[in-house]
Amino acid sequence: MANYRAYPEAQVDGELPKTSAWKDFLALIKIGIVNSNLITVFTGLWLALHFSGEKFLMNIDTVLYTLIGSALIIAGSCALNNFIDMDIDPLMERTKERPTVTGKVTPKKVAILGFGLLAIGTFFMLLTTISATVIALVGAFSYVVVYTMWSKRRLVSNTVIGSFSGAVPPLIGWAAIDPNLDIMAWSLFLIMFFWQPPHFYALAIRRVEEYRAAGVPMLPVVKGFEVTKKHTYGWIIALFPLPFLLMKLGVPFLILATLLNVGWIITGILASKKKDEIKWATAMFVYSLQYMTILFVAMVIVTFI
Repeated sequence: MANYRAYPEAQVDGELPKTSAWKDFLALIKIGIVNSNLITVFTGLWLALHFSGEKFLMNIDTVLYTLIGSALIIAGSCALNNFIDMDIDPLMERTKERPTVTGKVTPKKVAILGFGLLAIGTFFMLLTTISATVIALVGAFSYVVVYTMWSKRRLVSNTVIGSFSGAVPPLIGWAAIDPNLDIMAWSLFLIMFFWQPPHFYALAIRRVEEYRAAGVPMLPVVKGFEVTKKHTYGWIIALFPLPFLLMKLGVPFLILATLLNVGWIITGILASKKKDEIKWATAMFVYSLQYMTILFVAMVIVTFI
């Protein structure tokens, strides 16, 4: 990793972006990533409770320990990601005002925060099951070491490699209730794994010049937009059969999941007619966020039908 560099404009102007300590903290832990992953952790928890015949309120302590523990481990991993990427973040528009770039937070404090959150999160996870704890830590290792430190700057397949850690949260939730991990738990993992490449490819197209400047070999940087779009459609098509591994959730869910998959393809086809790659990527990126939220919330809702 290159030496730490503060955001040049902030140094020249003598001014830093006006943010509170709380806002800086939320930026360091990437609160958006934490929140979105907690949705899938909770879904895994809820479905494990539902299909094992356990009562939610009778297991409220395990639920809380799992949500708190996984949130802290994810937050700690994100803080360490910020620490590792301090040298390339100034080169990208979307990351150049992170506290690690502006100098509002020192590298040492970021590292302490990251490892501290991981330690506290591990403590809470140990109050659930060993399986859930191990899965959570494997996910953290995969994100911080395998993805951020190794593959992100070296391999064009970095997005696929990084998808492993992003697919772990529902397994954490399920394992906290049922350490044996039913086939449905692995189905949630696969859905999350296959969802991430098209989601991040769309982001990479939107930010292609930033990634190019930072020297990150994202697929559109190395292979171009057309190849990236083909890969995107390929991963979406691969999602089509996965909801059928969740037959226990019923026909209404299968119909909804299939419609969401079809809708993603149609969104891409319609957006392509505008002959604007950035607009296509924006439409696909926004749809991917809605897709994930609707699908996982629906998994919970259908258990009441």
